Amino acid sequence: MKNQQTYISWAAQIIAAIILAQTLFFKFTGAAESVALFTKLGVEPFGRYGAGIMELITVVLLLTSRWAWLGAILGIGTMGGAILAHLTVLGIESSGDGGYLFFLALITLTCCLTVAYIRKSDIFARIYILS
Repeated sequence: MKNQQTYISWAAQIIAAIILAQTLFFKFTGAAESVALFTKLGVEPFGRYGAGIMELITVVLLLTSRWAWLGAILGIGTMGGAILAHLTVLGIESSGDGGYLFFLALITLTCCLTVAYIRKSDIFARIYILS
């Protein structure tokens, strides 16, 4: 059972990292779609760069065994914010994408929740050490 959970965790980590990594190019190069989204949110350019930095850190953490739990928590927060932005300001379909970005955010959130659940003992151990 432990091996199966390890494989599921790594699959979820890799899927989330790939989705997050592919969006970094658009955020850091100032692609028109990315600029339009963050302008609509009223946080262009600092919000775009901040989100990109957070997502980059999340990718790096998700791809390490020791810190994947922290990457999952950051991913949950980041994707929670993205989903909230879509539901309140941007709309599920933004810039004629057919809901593609919203769908990717849901997949990433699901993967990060899966990693956090599987690695909950790591999370609780770190919290215990800090208290």
